[in-house]
Amino acid sequence: MRLREKPAGPAARVKIRFSWLITLFAAIAGAIYGAEAVTHAHQKGLAATLADWAVHHGLVSAASAQAYESALDFNIHRLLPGLAISVLFSLYWVVASKNRADDVAPEAPASSSLHQLLAGVSLLLICLPMPGLTQRLLPSSALMLWVGLSLELGGVVLAVAARRALGRNWSREVRLAVGHELVRSGPYRHLRHPIYTGALCISLGLAIASGLVSAFAGLALLILAYIRKIALEERLLADAFGPAFQQYRSTSWALIPFLV
Repeated sequence: MRLREKPAGPAARVKIRFSWLITLFAAIAGAIYGAEAVTHAHQKGLAATLADWAVHHGLVSAASAQAYESALDFNIHRLLPGLAISVLFSLYWVVASKNRADDVAPEAPASSSLHQLLAGVSLLLICLPMPGLTQRLLPSSALMLWVGLSLELGGVVLAVAARRALGRNWSREVRLAVGHELVRSGPYRHLRHPIYTGALCISLGLAIASGLVSAFAGLALLILAYIRKIALEERLLADAFGPAFQQYRSTSWALIPFLV
């Protein structure tokens, strides 16, 4: 007696196609990265930076898709819009990071590495269902998906506007730049750290779309990372700008208007 094979559903077909697409994307990016490393051994150019970004996000996206599909029987289609927004935002950030002034007072490498480690673990928790943290805090509904996407888009708009207002003063690390200014225009008129607010909104949106305990644990870790970074940054700005920063601090909020 011959058993009939169960045909693969649409979700399974999409999963395979999506995984192959991401794998090919990461392989091409890896080839570009290798070529750039050989030809520019002493200077990491834009091509290498973009390739590094591509490999990172390609592999994380592929792992996320397969983990949700296999471990939770979770339809990855729910997270694809949010992941796409996050990836495009990250690409913009990589390109924009080339426009920055030289350092005067750079952050200690250990401190910067600690923040990147916390942010990286946070990203993994938000994107991947971790064992023991796969319970649902929010229902898997269209409403939660749209709320998450709306928050994420709002965070992107805020972060981009703040990045443009900072100009060459921006840096991933806590530091003072050559000719550093105390920016109080755009989103900085009311918020002292609008980029961090935007980043937290993006992560909150992804966590809501996911709905899992692991995603909210990642969000909580990212909040702790930014609380630490804000304390370091405000201490540095207070030393550099003195009364001007204290006056600015008394008339603005750190992250959320009327709350924090």
